[in-house]
Amino acid sequence: MGGYPFSQDDITQIEDQGLTLEEVEKQLELFEMPPPYLRLNRPCTIGDGITVIPEDRRQALTETFERAVTKRVCLKFVPASGAASRMFKTLLRYLGQGNEIMREAISNEAQSGQKDAAALLAFMNGIRNFAFFDELRSVMRGRGCDTEALIQKGDFTQIIDFTLTEKGLNYANLPKGLLKFHYYKERSRTAFEEHLVEAANYAVDQNSTSTLSFAVSKEHLEKFRHLLEKVKLGYKKKYHVSFDVHFSIQKSSTDTLAVDLRNRPIRQENGTLLFRPGGHGALIKNINDLKGDIVFIKNIDNVVPDWLKPETFKWKKILGGYLITTQKQIFHHLEKLTSDPDKKTVDKAMTFVTEGLSQWVPADIKNDPVEAKTAFLIKGLDRPVRVCGMVKNVDEPGGGPFWVRDATGEDSVQVVETAQIDPDSKEQQAILTASTHFSPVDLVCGLSDWKGRPFDLRKYVDSKAVFISRKSKSGKDLKALEHPGLWNGAMANWISIFVEVPRITFNPVKTINDLLRKEHQPV
Repeated sequence: MGGYPFSQDDITQIEDQGLTLEEVEKQLELFEMPPPYLRLNRPCTIGDGITVIPEDRRQALTETFERAVTKRVCLKFVPASGAASRMFKTLLRYLGQGNEIMREAISNEAQSGQKDAAALLAFMNGIRNFAFFDELRSVMRGRGCDTEALIQKGDFTQIIDFTLTEKGLNYANLPKGLLKFHYYKERSRTAFEEHLVEAANYAVDQNSTSTLSFAVSKEHLEKFRHLLEKVKLGYKKKYHVSFDVHFSIQKSSTDTLAVDLRNRPIRQENGTLLFRPGGHGALIKNINDLKGDIVFIKNIDNVVPDWLKPETFKWKKILGGYLITTQKQIFHHLEKLTSDPDKKTVDKAMTFVTEGLSQWVPADIKNDPVEAKTAFLIKGLDRPVRVCGMVKNVDEPGGGPFWVRDATGEDSVQVVETAQIDPDSKEQQAILTASTHFSPVDLVCGLSDWKGRPFDLRKYVDSKAVFISRKSKSGKDLKALEHPGLWNGAMANWISIFVEVPRITFNPVKTINDLLRKEHQPV
């Protein structure tokens, strides 16, 4: 669709955005194409794409990681730009109606089966158990409001108003990372702070320094920096660790053009083109800029109070040890394959690729000469590596680990989102339903090659694995293009290893009421 008539002002805007006209025209072409659904072959299961680490091996892997972490550049990367507004969807809807929000009326609605009312009632009943309650009460007192009296009366209108808007805590307009998640006697902690505490317990170098990188939105960058300066000295004293914290912004060059439902570029009131953030997959460029060869990746909202953290620390080290052990094997085979390999060397590497790494090998490769097999193996082994924790499905099936077949007939293990699966295909939906595990986004990644050189991660993205979603702006529907998801298409061509981890290591906060679950409450 290269024929759209962009003006010279449009081209100037595109270039100022850090894009080229050719890139924008390719984006428009993607809107015209059929939905780029993946083709699932089968779910990954135990012994077929998912590894279970025997209990008698876990201590050795932990020790492997603890020896290596002081010698290698190890850091933690946290996507932290996500807005908290989705956590408060129900509360915002009731607040936006402009009516008084009374417990008795909401209770009656909940008893009649209204799910939103039941969620709101749970918030009301648990209000004192939120880590931010003391701060909320203090702010309201400063504005002449008696929080306890309002609770007793069952009037939550002002309580919700002060929680969500700039009149009080302004939580609906902050990122999740800046919300107080957990209560402690000394002070409640935000999700951001919990990640500092986590890193201080498993990602510390020989200089007792813990390095973290947070991807944040530009508008909230200074708030994160201010919070860091406020708390880091206290955590340094408590954990005897210095913190080297970096913040990065999603690059404007990863934004994508928004179009209307007829795939025509949308213009803003001033006539300029409308660009939107291209989704978390764009953060692969931020990770590519990191100066580290072992990188832990975890979502901002998947944190727990101190009493549950030991299991998290344990499995982070086990996964880290598994990565390091696997990398040693990969590097050993690459060294052998690049130095006059014989048939025995090639056969050993082939067995490792298929059995150790769950990589697909075409049947006809067995008849190829040693030189062709060697080239195939080197290409397959010389890639970034990620070890991904997988937890058992206990709820509705969702995105997770699958064997995916590409257009050439090649199978590979991938982390797949439900949006990447054709909703109208009974066959594909049956495979989705048959899945046994899902991905909690618990990754440890090896970003350096066998000679110690950093990979250019942009070369390993499946550029076709984009998402097209429906959004709205100023009351008008639009279509938005998102880059291949960070742990989906953005890492599609990595060496991926799936390892089962305990479900207790996965405690996300998707709605405000998730913070009322026992896993987020003090003992």
